[in-house]
Amino acid sequence: MTIPTRPTTERTAESGSPPEPEPWLLPLLKRLHFYAGLFIGPFILIAALSGAAYALTPQLEKILYAEQLNARSDGPPLPLAEQIAAAHRYAGTGTEAASLAAVRPAPEPGATTRVMYHDPGLGPSEHRAVFVDPGTGEVLGDLTVYGTSGALPLRNWIDQLHRGLHLGDAGRLYSELAASWLWVIALSGLGLWAAAWIRGHRRGLLRPNRRAPGRWRTVSLHASLGFWLVLGALALSATGITWSQYGGANVSLLREQLGWQTPALSTSLTEEDGAAGETSGDHAHHTHQAGPAPTTQPGEGPNPATFDAVLSAGRDVNIDTGEVEIRPPAEAGSAWVVQEIQRSWPTQVDSVAIDGRTLDVTDRTDFAEFPLAAKLSRWGIDLHMGSMFGLANQLVLLVLGLGIATLVVLGYRMWWQRRPGFTLTDPARVLGRVPWAARIVLALLAVGIGVLLPLWGWSLLAFLAFDALVAVLGRRRAGRRPAA
Repeated sequence: MTIPTRPTTERTAESGSPPEPEPWLLPLLKRLHFYAGLFIGPFILIAALSGAAYALTPQLEKILYAEQLNARSDGPPLPLAEQIAAAHRYAGTGTEAASLAAVRPAPEPGATTRVMYHDPGLGPSEHRAVFVDPGTGEVLGDLTVYGTSGALPLRNWIDQLHRGLHLGDAGRLYSELAASWLWVIALSGLGLWAAAWIRGHRRGLLRPNRRAPGRWRTVSLHASLGFWLVLGALALSATGITWSQYGGANVSLLREQLGWQTPALSTSLTEEDGAAGETSGDHAHHTHQAGPAPTTQPGEGPNPATFDAVLSAGRDVNIDTGEVEIRPPAEAGSAWVVQEIQRSWPTQVDSVAIDGRTLDVTDRTDFAEFPLAAKLSRWGIDLHMGSMFGLANQLVLLVLGLGIATLVVLGYRMWWQRRPGFTLTDPARVLGRVPWAARIVLALLAVGIGVLLPLWGWSLLAFLAFDALVAVLGRRRAGRRPAA
């Protein structure tokens, strides 16, 4: 007995009408949702739980690192030069001063100033931060900070767990798999939910049906919870992909080709930039009348006195928030940078490049003039990190993370509750129903997504190979069964 390559329901009327084709979209969605949930579920579970934990870290940081974050004095702040000098004395002169990376002045009364140093023993985007009381110059602590967010050790540890399980680039593959498949699981689940709604099986779809027996209660919990979380899951997937190793690089390239990239601040200086009094354009060469102290001190790195002068020049242009980072030139022929780092609403991330010799503004970027795509990217990242709307944003992320983790557990529970009668349907019975036109469209769509998200594409091929293996084993098993 041969297995037909394209089964149908074979409901042929006595009049000889052609057989009705079997439905294909719903079985295909079920199979896609099942495979993705089965194999990618553990990655999504870890990402969801670690993301939920990350949402709580800003409040935990304020408690754990209160000594470093809170100034002991309430007097007027000392000049930045004196605060930096105090940090240098604590950190050590010479090498430490020469490795000065950035300074973040106290953003508000009662907060401390961060003087940040390069340290070859730290990882990428990590700095050694010395916390200084701005009113007295007293050093209150010494911690490792990470990234633009200035994450302290606890938040950084959870962040690295969420990003890559503390396994480096190899570990980042887990989070990329989770982000690349979360949207597929969410959309296929929404399709199954919509199909049930259309067929009239609406009880338990919007809220759990606690009276349903056994497995159907779990199905109701999974379906109703998934419906209310689907938009959040899609948003987390989209923003998470932008940070991924391979897919994120392709998204950045696509944005560049479409002209949607975030404007970059130029820090290169030319001879003309050093000529005092020259101006060119609306956003460049703003002249500051008072000249600063020498930009550098021989053998000792950036001159602390220049930080005050550069910040003052930036304030005259477009720097008007308390949360600011000042970076000295990374190399000879480069400008100083003063950048707003406020990620809460309203977003303030303006930046300005300043020639430390003349205090002329050589370039500037203003968030108000960013392309819409760049603004959406900034907002999406800040929402994903829970910084845009403060505590409310964090609570939403906490609920989303715990909710998605619950969906994964419920999915495995449904699978367990179907044992021992549960079997994987023969792939030929599912894929064989798909019309050829739809197969071509789906194949082209899969190739396009796979090119943009390579890890998604390779894992999809792995699913298809597994599906083919299931089909072969199923046919062999059927061939060994004795005839009735």
